[in-house]
Amino acid sequence: MKKRGPLFALFLSFSLLLSGCSSLTVLDPKGPAARTLSDTIIFSILMMLGVLAVVYTLFIVFLVKYRAKKSNEGYVPPHEEGSKWLEATWIAIPVIIVAILSVVTVKTTADVEKIPAGYENQKPLVIYAAASNWKWHFSYPEEGIETVNYVNIPTHRPIEFRIYSFGPIASLWIPQLAGQKYGMSDMVNKLNLVADVPGSYMGKNSNFSGEGFAHMEFEALAMSAAEFDEWVSDVKANEPELSESEFKKLLDTKHVGRMSFSSNHLTFSPPPEEGHHGSVDHQDNKTEHPEPATQDETEFDDEPNVDPNKPLPESPADEGSTNHEEHK
Repeated sequence: MKKRGPLFALFLSFSLLLSGCSSLTVLDPKGPAARTLSDTIIFSILMMLGVLAVVYTLFIVFLVKYRAKKSNEGYVPPHEEGSKWLEATWIAIPVIIVAILSVVTVKTTADVEKIPAGYENQKPLVIYAAASNWKWHFSYPEEGIETVNYVNIPTHRPIEFRIYSFGPIASLWIPQLAGQKYGMSDMVNKLNLVADVPGSYMGKNSNFSGEGFAHMEFEALAMSAAEFDEWVSDVKANEPELSESEFKKLLDTKHVGRMSFSSNHLTFSPPPEEGHHGSVDHQDNKTEHPEPATQDETEFDDEPNVDPNKPLPESPADEGSTNHEEHK
C-alpha cells in the first residue's frame, strides 16, 4: 500500500498539469504541412502506447501467474536451454517498430520540405524572415513592404519563407502551420507552408539564442486573398519607407513592437546567397553579435607566438621580474 502513494501522487500531478493546458497547438493544425506533422506525432504516440500495453500486460500476467505462494513453496523450475524462436521474436519486434517509425519519419520529412500537395501549380508568396536580437523582420520582395514582429499571409496559397539571421541562430516556428526551420547568418533556409483556415496563429523563435529569446514571439495572421491585397495597399499608402539608417537603428534596438514599412531592407541589405556564405552588405549589418574571436585574438593568449626554445621561469617571482625587464 505504501508503494501506491507516490504513484497516485504522480498520476494526480500529471492530470492537474494536463488540465491546465487549454490546447496543444501542435495537434491543432490549420494547414497541410502542420497536419502531416500532427498525424506523424499521433501515429508515433499510438505506436508507443501499443508497446506499453503489450509490456504491461505481459508484466501483470507473469506477476500473477508466477508469483510466490504457499502452494508452490520449494518449487524448483526445470532447467531450460532457451528458445531460439522466442529470442528471434523479441529481437525482431523492436527492429520492426524502429523500421516503421523510420519510414514514416523519412516520408513526413520529405513531404513537409516541398510545396504541399494540391498547391504545386500555384506561385508561392516569398517572404524573407530575418531574425535579429530580439525581433523578426518580414520582407515581402514582390509587394515591396516590410513588417516587424508580425506577418500577414493569404489563405489557400503556398508561402515560402526564406529564413536567415543578423545574429545568433534562430528558429522560425508557427506550430499550427508548419514545423520549425533554422535561420543562420550565412545562409538562407526555406520553409514551405499553406494556411487553409483564416485566423491568428502564434509564431516564435524555438531556438534558445540568448536573454531576449522569450520576447521573439509574433502573430501570423491568415486572411483571404482580397483582404491580403487590401492590407498591402494600405501599408504602401500609409506607412513610412524604411531607410538604411533607420534599419541599422532598428537592428541595434533590443525590443520593439509591431512596425510596418512601405519599403524593405532587401535593396540596401540583401540576404545571404541561398545555401552559400552571406553577401558583403549582409555581413556589414551583423553588428550585434560579431563572429567569435580566434585563438590568437582571445584575452587568454597575449603571446600567441611563444618561442618554444625560451627557458621557463623558475618561479612566479622570476617570471614577474623577467616581464618587468622586458617592458623597461
